[in-house]
This record gives sequence, C-alpha cells and structure tokens, in this order.
Amino acid sequence: MVCEDSPGQRCQLWKVAEVDDRGRMAHHNVHYDSAFEDYLRSKGWPFVVVDEAKKTIFAGASIKSFDFLVYSSTGPNLLVDVKGRKFPDGVPGRQRGASRAWENWVTREDVEGMKEWEKVFGPDFVGFLVFAYWLQGPPQRSPFADVHLFRQNHYAFVGVRLSDYVVAARPRSVKWQTLGMLGADFSKLAQDIASFL
Repeated sequence: MVCEDSPGQRCQLWKVAEVDDRGRMAHHNVHYDSAFEDYLRSKGWPFVVVDEAKKTIFAGASIKSFDFLVYSSTGPNLLVDVKGRKFPDGVPGRQRGASRAWENWVTREDVEGMKEWEKVFGPDFVGFLVFAYWLQGPPQRSPFADVHLFRQNHYAFVGVRLSDYVVAARPRSVKWQTLGMLGADFSKLAQDIASFL
C-alpha cells in the first residue's frame, strides 16, 4: 500500500481521535460523524478514527475510505461508513414526511469501496453502514429507543451489515449511481448498534 503524497512509503490510515481544548472532536467537519464519535465514546466502545486527510491508494486504484474501525467483543470488527440523514418529526395527527423517514441511500462507490476494504482486512472485519439520523423533532416522537444528545441536537444511530444491505437494496438513481431500500423495509432490517458489539 502506498500513499499518493509519499510514494514508496506506507500510508497512515488511522488517526487517533483528537479532542480540542473544549472537549470537541477536532478533526470531523461533518456533524454526523462527530455525533457518532461522541456516541461511541459515551458507550465506552473501542474504536479508531480513519484519517480521511490521507487518500489511500491500493493496488494502483483509489479506494473510498470508511470512517471508523469499531472493535466488537461479540463478533467481527466493524469497518464503519457513517451516512448522515435528517429524520422527520413524528407529530401526532400529521403524516410524517414518508419519503424522508428512514432514508438510507448509498452510492455504488460506497458499496464497492467497502467490499475492497473487507478483502484488505480479512474475515475478522465486515463492512458496516451506520445511518446517523438527526432528529427533527423531540426524541419521544421518534421511533428510536436509544437517542444521543450532541451539541444540543438529538441523534439516533442504526446499522446494517454491508452484505445484508446489498442483498435488500435496489437501484435508486442511474444518474447518481445510488442504491436504497424502501423506508419500511429498512426500518425492519436496521438494528441498534449495540447488537453488533
């Protein structure tokens, strides 16, 4: 494995999570990733943050990076790709934004990249999609039992093994090369992260 910025040298794929003087994650610009990192810390689950500043080159081809390596005590370790989505408010008497609830699309590049990483890491690691839902209403009106407060916003995290998602997903957009599942189907397939750790 070589680095684009340092040919002939090993790539630094991982970066230990850095926290600034206010206790905030210093390297994540995306609030969904930062919220998930804070959630992992709050649960005490061991993880490593992937250093996205490094573009990884493997076997002469670019591989899209994932976001976290999360260690499991009950099964294979997780190569996590976080997908941030808004989750609509479930106001009683008003239909929830059906097209936005349980939104779960991914790109073909996401899927192919994760499959390559599974090969690189071997059988003790599995590709894993975490959907980080930013709740647009109070937690008690959401369908989630485990809700995490981060920077005054509420988030819920559900996950699915890449292999299970690929079997169930269908093409969503040819133009954008995306896949997805109907929200109702995805809500049955996705599970609380704790069940995998």
